[in-house]
Amino acid sequence: MIKKILIAVVAILVLIQFIRPEKNVSNDNTYDISKKYDIPADVDNLLKVSCNDCHSNNTIYPWYANVQPVAWWINDHIEDGKGHLNFSEFTKMPIAIQNHKLEETIEMVEDHEMPLASYTNFGLHSEANLSDEDRKKIIDWAKNQMTYLSETYPADSLVMPKRK
Repeated sequence: MIKKILIAVVAILVLIQFIRPEKNVSNDNTYDISKKYDIPADVDNLLKVSCNDCHSNNTIYPWYANVQPVAWWINDHIEDGKGHLNFSEFTKMPIAIQNHKLEETIEMVEDHEMPLASYTNFGLHSEANLSDEDRKKIIDWAKNQMTYLSETYPADSLVMPKRK
């Protein structure tokens, strides 16, 4: 009986290797955050290594992303991350939402909620671990962008609309 169960499990594992989620790879930068906002090279690098795999339309996949069911789990994280913040489509959003997303970025980085521990645990993506200095760079950059918005747009255009 155990032999039959093991054969069934192996068969299922082999079969699911052919059911793959679509990769999150796009070179379309039409609405990228860099089209409107000044991003210093050091901050740009921090965003690329710590944020963009889950918060852009261009993920750099590790080797294990080709193994099911791990790829499904990774795809779920990417879709969830892009649902909250997508730097590749940042300038497509209304200005009030852009301002709010910068504010959320500050909060998440300050509170050490980003990058997710599951992204950096076990030495995975060790380059994505942010030092206190790295966090300060991202926070200061986001605050400067919010200042730019407040100096450029009328105050009422930066307020999130009330939900009905």
